[in-house]
Amino acid sequence: MESSEVTLSIGDAAKELGISITTLRRWADSGKIRSERSPSGQRRFFLADIKRITPRELNQLDDRITINYARVSSHDQKDDLTRQAQVLEAFSAANGWQYETIQDLGSGLNYNKKGLQKLLKRIIKGDVGRLVLTHKDRLLRLGSELVLAMCEEFETEVVIINKSSEELSFEQELVTDMIELITVFSARLYGSRSKKNKKLVDGMT
Repeated sequence: MESSEVTLSIGDAAKELGISITTLRRWADSGKIRSERSPSGQRRFFLADIKRITPRELNQLDDRITINYARVSSHDQKDDLTRQAQVLEAFSAANGWQYETIQDLGSGLNYNKKGLQKLLKRIIKGDVGRLVLTHKDRLLRLGSELVLAMCEEFETEVVIINKSSEELSFEQELVTDMIELITVFSARLYGSRSKKNKKLVDGMT
């Protein structure tokens, strides 16, 4: 058998390329790399093709978008939001990544922000190859580990530019988040009491 006819299983081919089986399967499905089916129906990859792929070509094969995600808690921090976006875009451009930027305005305790929901949907769809943050807590104040686990599951690389702590801004934003949380619970509590009082008055009239 000639070397050009030698084939590898999907597991061996993925190992040879240094990528995951899921990524290799996605490339094969989109026609980015040749494969054939064995008599038993298993996907086989050509060793000659794999040996021919250079590191640069390997990066080009995985052409999913890079998403820069920036967030602040309140409207009076909009200047900081602009600065975050600029830092993220300069970083991604310097690395030669094709990118989009999502900006969010809302508490780090809020899971329903438009930008975050858009980001999560695109990760689940498999559109996002890389997520870039200035700090991990830009994602969520509590629960960011869940999103990072989701990124790992869907093979989205996470790049955190500054891994050191933001002590002052962290404390300031945490206070803002807690005030917002207390405000929401207070509104619900008093709203509930108001309804009960109204029913009591209605029942007496």
